[in-house]
Amino acid sequence: MKCMEAKSLFSPYLDGALTGHQMRHLSGHIASCAECSRHYRGLRQTQQMIAGLGKKQAPPELALRLRVALSQEIAAGRQRNLNGMLVRFQDALNGIMVPATAGVVSAIIFFGLLIGVLAMPAPLRASNDVPTMLYTPPQLKDSQFSVGLGGNVNADAVVVEAYVDANGRIQDYRILSGPKDARDYVPELENMLIFTEFHPATAFGRPTSGKTVLSFSMVNVKG
Repeated sequence: MKCMEAKSLFSPYLDGALTGHQMRHLSGHIASCAECSRHYRGLRQTQQMIAGLGKKQAPPELALRLRVALSQEIAAGRQRNLNGMLVRFQDALNGIMVPATAGVVSAIIFFGLLIGVLAMPAPLRASNDVPTMLYTPPQLKDSQFSVGLGGNVNADAVVVEAYVDANGRIQDYRILSGPKDARDYVPELENMLIFTEFHPATAFGRPTSGKTVLSFSMVNVKG
């Protein structure tokens, strides 16, 4: 046995991995070759020193680290597989949808133009009217006297424009029309207005001040 061949068998020999025939030939060579014998003794001493160190205890957190690393690797593998599937699905979908999308977009544009022409609003006209759903005038609620809201007014009626606050009470008034002696009715007229209540005007559903026209058909002046 040559020295080169013998040296290549030292490690398997120390591990007991040689056949009986190889072990006999190697043992004979080591006994007859001083250089190989010295080399073999150095390897065997090294092996004995390492074996004398004993087994080192694994750190307590090693198992946790291994489980975390394994979980991360599994999750990363699943994510890579999912991303690959999504890319393949998107590529296939793009190949199918491009022609269909072009047709759908053309149809949408056509119908949008058609609806725009048919549904074109009429020209807007300026108006000073207040929408009835946004504003409602004051409404007569209660009065101890014969009072009417505008409407039919006879020659003896006193027509008054009253200013009603958000609580339904008259804050001010002015006489619009009446008999020639209408000014003589002012004290009694004011007394009537004090005891007249209204549902206040509303703006956007909330009480607010407003104006209303009243007609007093039966005003008697004492004295």
